[in-house]
Amino acid sequence: MTRLTGTALRLTVFIGENDTWHHKPLFSEIVHRAHAAGLAGASVFRGIEGFGASSLIHTTRLLSLSEDLPVAIVIVDTEERVRAFLPQLDELVSEGMVILDGCEVIRYVGRAVKEQA
Repeated sequence: MTRLTGTALRLTVFIGENDTWHHKPLFSEIVHRAHAAGLAGASVFRGIEGFGASSLIHTTRLLSLSEDLPVAIVIVDTEERVRAFLPQLDELVSEGMVILDGCEVIRYVGRAVKEQA
């Protein structure tokens, strides 16, 4: 298990929920690659409204035709490990935004895994 406390780097990727990579959701591909790279963790958050470089507003409101809602994938690990992962994002993300910001990890504890009989 990865141990992480203190200074870290937060990577946030903003894409649309309909973005795909080889007929799979792009957010899923990013999370699985982050896991395979041994990063400390990744979470996907679905937005209820937003717009990006295209200036097209995507929303969950009833009368809207948009179903391509904003999605944010957040990954936190050491700066070295996050920066080593960036080339994979260059390959995957053709539209959207990728940002990095420093953060401090106060607590990083996983759930206890129960042994199976």
